Parts: sequence; C-alpha cells; structure tokens
Amino acid sequence: MSDDRLPHEKGFHVSWDQIHRDARALAWRLDKHGPGPEGAWRGIIAITRGGMAPAMIIARELDIREIDTISVKSYDWQQQADAVVLKAPNAEFMGPEGEGILVIDDLVDTGKTLELVRKLYPKAHFATVYAKPKGREMVDTYVTEVSQDTWIFFPWDMALQYVRPYRGD
Repeated sequence: MSDDRLPHEKGFHVSWDQIHRDARALAWRLDKHGPGPEGAWRGIIAITRGGMAPAMIIARELDIREIDTISVKSYDWQQQADAVVLKAPNAEFMGPEGEGILVIDDLVDTGKTLELVRKLYPKAHFATVYAKPKGREMVDTYVTEVSQDTWIFFPWDMALQYVRPYRGD
C-alpha cells in the first residue's frame, strides 16, 4: 500500500475544548513565575491571529487585564514565508525590552515568528501552547510538543465536513 498523503495531512486536530484545556495548563505553568510582586506578570501580548484565543484564556486564568497584540505574518495559506510585523504593540506598555510581559502564541513551528518578536522584546517571556522541535528553543514555556511534520488543525481554521478514513474508504 502506498501512502499518497500530503505532509500536512499528518494532522493533529485540536478542538475548542482541547485548546481551552491546554491554554489553562499553560496558565498554570506561568502562574507566579513573572518578575513582579508574588510572581505577577505586567501584561500579555498575543501574537495575532493564533495567539489570541490562548491569550484570552491565560489572561482570565491569571487575572491579567492589560492585553495588546502584535500582528506578525509568517504564513501564506500553508506555506511559511519570511516573518514581518504588520502591527506592533503599544511601546509604552512594552517598555524598552518587554520585561514582565507574556508573549503568547498558539504554536511555534520553525521559530521564525518568535525570533523576530524576541529581537524586539528580549526580556519578555515567550509561551506557546504547542511546540515543534525546530522552534522549541525560541519558547520559554510550552505545554505539548508535536513532531515537525505534523500539521496542527486549530478549531478556528476548521469546518465540519467528511474526512477520508486513514486506511482508505
């Protein structure tokens, strides 16, 4: 039997329930590990778009009210491209190097997005829900590691439809 599946078809499907559980687990790992009094964090920066859902959950769990975004584009559909900042967070909020700020994303793949953001805010704490081996060194905290050749299907990218069984029809 030949396997005629495309590389992105080695999929890890994440439901809304799963992303919620995993983001809460990430919050538990980050709790009381910030540089502020009693391990508090000053705020959160969500890397749009994938980091917005986990950032919302983490902000709720850690009672963080100050949240901003950084918009970085590093994918064109399912093809990775050079990372570019489309929108930066408030400079006063970030401070000169991002100390005390949690930078949240859904996934680190090759690490190019986080490498770009880390250059801008070297003292921020970088956390992702999922990590692949090539980008893992760019993350300070993550919950689940997946293989480099796995494509993660997030619930905000999905619609309900028929899927061919793994072993054929």
